Amino acid sequence: MQHVTVVRTSVLPPYAAHLRVYEPLAAYPEPERAHWQAYAAERGPDAAEAGQPVAAAVLEEQRAALAELVGRTPRPLPERESERAFVRSLDGVLYVCPWATRLRSWQALEELRTGAPVALVDTALPPATREAAEADRERWRAEHPDARPWILTSRWEVPVRWFLPFGEEDRCFVPAGAAEEGTGRQGEKAALFYLTPMAQARRRVARAYRALREAVPEGELVRGAERIGRWLEEFHPRSLVELDYGGLVHLLGPERLLADRSAGELEDGLRALRAGDAAEAERAYEELTGRWRRVLALRYAN
Repeated sequence: MQHVTVVRTSVLPPYAAHLRVYEPLAAYPEPERAHWQAYAAERGPDAAEAGQPVAAAVLEEQRAALAELVGRTPRPLPERESERAFVRSLDGVLYVCPWATRLRSWQALEELRTGAPVALVDTALPPATREAAEADRERWRAEHPDARPWILTSRWEVPVRWFLPFGEEDRCFVPAGAAEEGTGRQGEKAALFYLTPMAQARRRVARAYRALREAVPEGELVRGAERIGRWLEEFHPRSLVELDYGGLVHLLGPERLLADRSAGELEDGLRALRAGDAAEAERAYEELTGRWRRVLALRYAN
């Protein structure tokens, strides 16, 4: 009998939040549709109801990424695109959010190049390695001009613009110990996420954009609303949109998670703006952004 070493880790997701789009299975052309259908049939959905998080699948993704670095020379990005996805089942419909790990790796490489000191970037990824990866990306872009990621990632914070597609009623907080209830898996970790239909998400972003454009046309949030709106328009109209606090739940802790109502606060501010109460709208926005700035500042703590 062949002996296999199974490595179990205490890996937690990094302090990052994710904005995801799950498209219905029917949105995918063949042969992708057949692939995802077989994938879902073999593995089952990661979440079988609206109030269930995909936290276990996220952890699995992180472990798979770490496994890629074990026993081999680290690569700046995967050689092939991932054939895995997050799968939700809701009201008898399968929704698929491909990991698209290779595409997201290119994006992360670009963020590192533009956001980190040159000396640090050169140490982590030598110039020759980066140039080869960027050339590979350009060739891939030429073959896939319409490609877009199903997942956006933000480290150490949830950008305020990400709350625009959601209402407070979309919020789902699952305390630690209950995250995987009824699935047969260990449910030890908390989760906080928002989930809403695409039509509702687009409607909220469009209303917010109109109100912000009239009141603060040069503001940061109106530019953010435009970017989020354009991204959402890339997907099937019957998709699901999810904002997942991901590993930030371990940074914030149970009390702050329970009290967090960021989407509702942003809604309150936009409601005040539409009513002409600019002072109340500014107060709500400053309170919300200030709280997330304090979370972001934790990345410099030791």
